[in-house]
Amino acid sequence: MPMPMPRYLHPDAPPKPAVGEPCNGCGLCCLAGPCPLGMVLARQVRGPCALLRWSDEQQRYLCAAVSPPATGWASALRAALARRWIASGQGCDAHLEALAIPEPPENAP
Repeated sequence: MPMPMPRYLHPDAPPKPAVGEPCNGCGLCCLAGPCPLGMVLARQVRGPCALLRWSDEQQRYLCAAVSPPATGWASALRAALARRWIASGQGCDAHLEALAIPEPPENAP
């Protein structure tokens, strides 16, 4: 079995919540791979989801399908449907854990 590719979280990303706790935008699940909606919208089946965006303002990851920059009722409807399809607000369902990368020794070449 091939070794999984490392994914790098933003250094200011919040820690992953426990399974069942509210999503805090840690981004771990979306970096691991796209959800079914992400597969359709981003046209990808593996790798970090292309819809994942870092928000400097909110200091967390956001889904472009859920928080689009456009305005108007049609955009609001699309975002509401996207939130429903990805079960936004239903609690973390990612059985994943982030691993810290060890610091290299000071005398490393």
